[in-house]
Amino acid sequence: MDPRVREHARTIVEHSTKIEPDDDVMVRAPPVAEDLAVAVAERIGEIGASASVSLRSARANRAYLRSSDPEDFDTPDHLLAMMEETDAFVLVKGSRNTAEMSDVPTETLSAYQRVRQPLQDARMGKRWVGTQFPAPGDAQKAEMSTEEYEEFVYDAVNKDWDAQREHQQQMVEILDPADEVRIVSGETTDLTMSVEGMKTVNDYGEKNLPGGEVFTAPVPDSVEGEVLFDKPLVRHGREIEDAYLRFESGEVVDHDAAKNADLLTSVLDTDEGARRLGELGIGMNRDIDRFTYNMLFDEKMGDTVHLAVGRAIRESVPEGRPYNQSATHVDMIVDMSEDSYIEVDGEVVQRNGRFRFEDGFEG
Repeated sequence: MDPRVREHARTIVEHSTKIEPDDDVMVRAPPVAEDLAVAVAERIGEIGASASVSLRSARANRAYLRSSDPEDFDTPDHLLAMMEETDAFVLVKGSRNTAEMSDVPTETLSAYQRVRQPLQDARMGKRWVGTQFPAPGDAQKAEMSTEEYEEFVYDAVNKDWDAQREHQQQMVEILDPADEVRIVSGETTDLTMSVEGMKTVNDYGEKNLPGGEVFTAPVPDSVEGEVLFDKPLVRHGREIEDAYLRFESGEVVDHDAAKNADLLTSVLDTDEGARRLGELGIGMNRDIDRFTYNMLFDEKMGDTVHLAVGRAIRESVPEGRPYNQSATHVDMIVDMSEDSYIEVDGEVVQRNGRFRFEDGFEG
């Protein structure tokens, strides 16, 4: 087995989820990522914990969804019971075909998400991590050879996470006590939001592997202005290009896209919370140096900001602060490398992708 796979597995088990003896651990992976599932299970066994491994087929899930009536969907109580009894959850992503779900009706996918929200809620209360196996389908989507993509993934995943945490903590200390954030990019994005009383989280490879961002939650009713997401979004195998949102009093009141605008509409129509922002994230992983059509990596790029419509991340919303609830959470990216800046309480803290604590910053 590739030693980089074993290192990846050790990071998942020891750093991201901190598995302990006697833990009950769920591991879900696609068949193409079996090597990583094997390595994770092996390390769990060495520690003395219990592993339940599921190799989940995207083709089978597509077949189920296409043959089902959405009105028959219900929360799978057996899976919910298992999640509730689990101590830690490992989700591995990887595709032979990244467009496998592209011909499932959007209304079916939205209905499926809604009934499975209790599983998501239960998972959020556990130690969990989502990560990526460098599968051929993902390499093809990123327009790389399989070998090149493997190197890209492992450079981003197998790194010094303590050093990354210290680098990102500088941005946490700026954003955490802040009241207002403004994001400006060219003539197409000028967005303000309150983050007063919200918590800024330092993501250094725990719940997301790779990590490499700091994130918080906007006050749901505070978002004003417009934003053009100039990086594509891949949703269920289909690309949304140049997604545009305009906000008033926190709610999306106008939207469009250059490609697959109907898919963007279906996201926003998931429920009431899907028309509000649940996350503001700032990418800080410099080892992710190119766009690969994979949000797990793309949102961590150092010259980007991402915003998510839908469910807020509970960790970023302290008790008593307004929490945006939704069955969906969809990240979209703004390139901040040129003609762009981030203001925090009126002070520019990033300009053209460089932070004020980095060399090359121009205030």
